[in-house]
Amino acid sequence: MNVRPPSPHPSGATPPPIPRDLVPRHVAVVMDGNGRWAKSRGLPRTEGHKAGEASLFDVIEGALELGVPYLSAYAFSTENWKRSPEEVRFLMGFNRDVIRRRRDELHAMGVRVRWAGKPGRLWRSVISELQTAEEMTAANRTLTLQFCVNYGGQAEIVEAALRLADDLAAGRVKRSKVDEKVFARYLDEPEIPAVDLFVRSSGEQRFSNFLLWQSAYAEMVFLDRLWPDFDRRDLWEACEIYAKRDRRYGGAVPNQV
Repeated sequence: MNVRPPSPHPSGATPPPIPRDLVPRHVAVVMDGNGRWAKSRGLPRTEGHKAGEASLFDVIEGALELGVPYLSAYAFSTENWKRSPEEVRFLMGFNRDVIRRRRDELHAMGVRVRWAGKPGRLWRSVISELQTAEEMTAANRTLTLQFCVNYGGQAEIVEAALRLADDLAAGRVKRSKVDEKVFARYLDEPEIPAVDLFVRSSGEQRFSNFLLWQSAYAEMVFLDRLWPDFDRRDLWEACEIYAKRDRRYGGAVPNQV
């Protein structure tokens, strides 16, 4: 399959010269600020979600240009069901239509789509589009894009614990062998590596129940830009900040006396 390169940014911007070994392997993105972006313009919240689609796909192309191999996007959380019925209906249809509308484009760029989350109350049409995109792109290797739809980090950990408990009770796993690596195999997408860089737009500074286990040692970057104003240049800025961080994973270099 011939993979088409990502489209260049309209400004002519190109990726920063980050050394290959300092490019984050897995970037998780909380796409926050759609509602505030719309409100500031006197528009319905749904218009902010619509505008955010272009931001997501520009970020995907920016990740491809920089060489980020894994990107996770928080599309709909388990807490989003608390929003108004009108907004939930819009988001269900919007997520379905975005995946359908964009999957050929993602496939052409060699992007593999994965879905993390629970079927639960999701519309069947949303599940169908996610599964179709997964099947269509299964052999792609340029970038793995994890769409987190009806996803919650705490729920994922609980479900993983229940699956592990079943295997322990059945004797398929020995209690003495259980450690963090074994537990991680029971998560929704165990082959996707831990998050290196956790990015949130809009200036808010919290996890919002996103990839909690996977982000245990992630570097956090919070950018004060509403999601519809976000593009690949912001992703690159976050990656530059990440590249300057000293990641010690609990270790430390002895002080020089």
